[in-house]
Amino acid sequence: MNQNKTVCVVGLGYIGLPTGALLASRNYKVHGVDVVQSTVDTINRGEIHIVEPELDAFVRSAVNSGNLKADTKPTEADVFIIAVPTPFHDGYVPNIDYVVSATKAIASYVKEGNIVILESTSPVGTTHKIEEVLKEEGVDTSKIYIAHCPERVLPGHIMRELVENDRIVGGITPEATEATVAFYETFVHGAVLKTDAKTAEMAKLTENSYRDVNIAFANELSILCDKFGINEWELIELANRHPRVNILQPGVGVGGHCIAVDPWFIVHAGGEDAKIIRTAREVNTYKTEWAIEKIKNAALKFENENGTKAKVACMGLAFKPDIDDLRESPALYVTRRLKADGLHTLVVEPNIKSHPEFEIISDAEAIEEADIVVYLVAHKQFKGIRIFGKVVLDFCGINK
Repeated sequence: MNQNKTVCVVGLGYIGLPTGALLASRNYKVHGVDVVQSTVDTINRGEIHIVEPELDAFVRSAVNSGNLKADTKPTEADVFIIAVPTPFHDGYVPNIDYVVSATKAIASYVKEGNIVILESTSPVGTTHKIEEVLKEEGVDTSKIYIAHCPERVLPGHIMRELVENDRIVGGITPEATEATVAFYETFVHGAVLKTDAKTAEMAKLTENSYRDVNIAFANELSILCDKFGINEWELIELANRHPRVNILQPGVGVGGHCIAVDPWFIVHAGGEDAKIIRTAREVNTYKTEWAIEKIKNAALKFENENGTKAKVACMGLAFKPDIDDLRESPALYVTRRLKADGLHTLVVEPNIKSHPEFEIISDAEAIEEADIVVYLVAHKQFKGIRIFGKVVLDFCGINK
């Protein structure tokens, strides 16, 4: 039996909704909170507003069972989970405004013995900030448990990884750590690892910065290979045959709500001591600008040779293959820039039906009409397509 039977999840996005639906499937009574009324309405119909394999079935079942309900306001619960965005302000200054707002929203509902969990990836010290805000709102934080448990899931595999992956739990106090670990152990099959709040926060930032640094190495290699006339995909495959080498795959940059954002949290706090992490972010940002110039140069060459402006097919908008998530997507940024710079763009994204800025068309239609085909995202739909008589720029290894 679950000692904590009711859960209030604040933020029903890519982490909050899957987490809430999973908990509902484990017989928790889940009250989901989101500030967007259309999102609340969609979920209460048993439908989803994001693309994630298996999530639709989980949500439909959870709503039909009565275990999952959504609203724009919190309610009393045994456990509160905050899963809201943590972007940054101009200049890559961390922005925890949504976390603070969510904390204030739940303050009047928090009572003695409750667990308050921050799952949002956050700068070091944010969990202690939650404690501070709750105190300011009149909550006796000595009688509740506050902890950080960063999400560690891969979009496209969230429902499985929520259960299978190891989790890190860091409480404000040892007692908070123990109480929160006991909660996660009711539905996580992986190990639930104990630490303190600041270490848990830094662990998630470290994981994503590690990946960012390694992607930067691959992206820098791809730029050098272009300069040297070398096939980067073949080079990386050959180098990876060394038993202790594992170079990642280059791309058009780095996107998503984690890897493109989290390293800046460390850089902002670490200053001049965060040299490699800062450089990696700069390399990955530069790779996107470099790709834009490659595309524009190809379009200019086409125009000079043919006397007409090139039509450019931008293949993919998502930040990674086979999802609909556009957050911090370098592919979206490239497409916007090309359009803003006056290029005739044909936009393809098989995982979304529409976009406010672009007309979304099929890959077949775009390739038929285009003069230049630019692969920005390695969606499975693009693999194996044969293209003849067109200029092809492949930034994601779709044809490797």
